[in-house]
Amino acid sequence: MSAVERLQTLKGQLTNGKKAGNNNDNKFRFTLNDPTLTEEQRESYERNGFLLIRNLVPHDLLDTWSQRFRDICDGKVDSGRITLVKDISLAKSGATGERLYNKIQDFMWDDVLFRFCALPEVVKYVNCFTGPNAMAVHTMLINKPPDAGTETSRHPLHQDLHYFPFRPADRIVCAWTAMERVTKENGCLVVLPGTHYGTLLPHEYPEWENGVNKMYHGVKGVDGHDRIHVEMQKGDTLFFHPILIHGSGANRTKGFRKAISTHYAASECNYIDVRGTSQENIAKEVEELAKKRGTPLDYVDVWRYRSRLVSGDAINL
Repeated sequence: MSAVERLQTLKGQLTNGKKAGNNNDNKFRFTLNDPTLTEEQRESYERNGFLLIRNLVPHDLLDTWSQRFRDICDGKVDSGRITLVKDISLAKSGATGERLYNKIQDFMWDDVLFRFCALPEVVKYVNCFTGPNAMAVHTMLINKPPDAGTETSRHPLHQDLHYFPFRPADRIVCAWTAMERVTKENGCLVVLPGTHYGTLLPHEYPEWENGVNKMYHGVKGVDGHDRIHVEMQKGDTLFFHPILIHGSGANRTKGFRKAISTHYAASECNYIDVRGTSQENIAKEVEELAKKRGTPLDYVDVWRYRSRLVSGDAINL
């Protein structure tokens, strides 16, 4: 059975009712019984694998984090353990500062940016997916650049679980917040609803003529599935499952498009050995990069290094 056929089968199962639940009431699999979410919101997430909450994050905080990003890019503050990433289309452009970097990662130890991870408005929703004990496991501030005509500002369709060596997947969630208006024109997120009912698919670099950014792996064989472009206003936050297939389009405007995101996992999650699995390729790539930077760590230790408690207790992660 091809990937498209598997996804079509899953889509049919979704329309026949929520039979995949394994919570106590046998109705909800992906959300927990928490009064923050209405039953309608829980049903929507169960059905689609994502939930959009409008105007969740205060705009003044987003402005503060945007300025912090600029200060880090300009070298005005110590970047510490933060990883600064250049888009391949910008690397040889002569750009500097904010215009040189398409994102920063691992900001969980920056006191200013960590406020997003631990923001009560966000964490109360996170706990509906992870439970009360939650770790911030992956942090990014994305500065999608104007596309140079090569479409390298695209992010291929992928599943975030490809990058994570911990399980269960149903206790992991991403919070992705628009720092300004996000549209199809400037490269909003694209999601394939219902694909969170599937399994983790093999990922590899797409064969794009003009190349792709480092570690931007993607899945193949999903071109026939329905897609939704998630346009958002400043402060809107999208919560989504790590198996949900998603990506983003090229930025066809003249300005940069900013968003801030954190992946969270229940601290009860356990690390797994990815050797011999479809994740082995990303594990090797991450370990090689860590070695090149002078901090040789195995794949699991890299993720331990990137994790920070945001609520409850640290148990396994």
